[in-house]
Amino acid sequence: MRGDDFVGSKPGLMQLLKPENARSAANAAVTWFAPQLRGDSVIKPFHGFADPVPSLGRIGPLEVRLASKPGDIKRAQKLRYKVFYRDGNAIADAATMLARRDKDAFDKVCDHLMVIDHAAKPSLSGKQPVVGTYRLLRQDVAEASGGFYSEDEFDIASLIERHASLRFLELGRSCVLPPYRTKRTVELLWHGVWSYVRRHRLDVMIGCASLSGTDPDRLAVPLSFLHHFARAPEEWRAQAQPSRRVEMNRMAKDAIDTRAALRELPPLIKGYLRVGAFVGDGAVIDHQFGTTDVLIVMPVSAISARYIGHFGADATRHAA
Repeated sequence: MRGDDFVGSKPGLMQLLKPENARSAANAAVTWFAPQLRGDSVIKPFHGFADPVPSLGRIGPLEVRLASKPGDIKRAQKLRYKVFYRDGNAIADAATMLARRDKDAFDKVCDHLMVIDHAAKPSLSGKQPVVGTYRLLRQDVAEASGGFYSEDEFDIASLIERHASLRFLELGRSCVLPPYRTKRTVELLWHGVWSYVRRHRLDVMIGCASLSGTDPDRLAVPLSFLHHFARAPEEWRAQAQPSRRVEMNRMAKDAIDTRAALRELPPLIKGYLRVGAFVGDGAVIDHQFGTTDVLIVMPVSAISARYIGHFGADATRHAA
């Protein structure tokens, strides 16, 4: 998540991922994630590069996997720089411009999903290009490392406190190179996320998602639409930090042209909503990235059964 969207992608995410057939076993897959069914087994985390990381999935020459060494993270950071700074609206400081990498302190504690094109021309270093990425931060790692990235913008702590028995995962820094903004790449990234959720017995996904621009008045239609039609129920609601809060309720509900509002929403946000995600209360302006951020809250138990059926309850649809 974050506000990074799959920048410039035109098709709606869930339209790309729409399954051909809903599977009857999908409802059972949702209840599998219930905390009382998790058991006592401990899954060794990928973080720390202790073991070779297996491929999480493959479609033709495209493979999704987790970064397994520091050099992999640098490749993901270079991709993020290209999408957010070189081609996007993010403002780079001197260090970022010199490094030509989008990086911060969270990169060292997060896991990084990468989509690699094995059919593309290798770089000068002999590596196949990374064409898509997602950053993943589990609650246990966040709590041991200073918190979630989203906490600077939203009150995540209260949300977690209300659901103390559940395990949270923060998604962020999602991006895909323009030539690869296709069904295949996006589906592989989401297959990787789903595999990760399955492997680590995670219950709730959160993260910031963005609308392009920093003038909330110009974003009145999509912000108001999200406030009136997608705001989380009280038990799942998280507030924007008071010092940074921007009001989302800028238009009366009956004054909103819902079709026009949907056209103004970024594909990633529309995709999250179709899956079953909610939006937090209040937005935050991120001047560095030139965006207005909202919080996405996606309980696994709320994910539409047909999407679980599409990827497979056991995350084996695109297993390598």
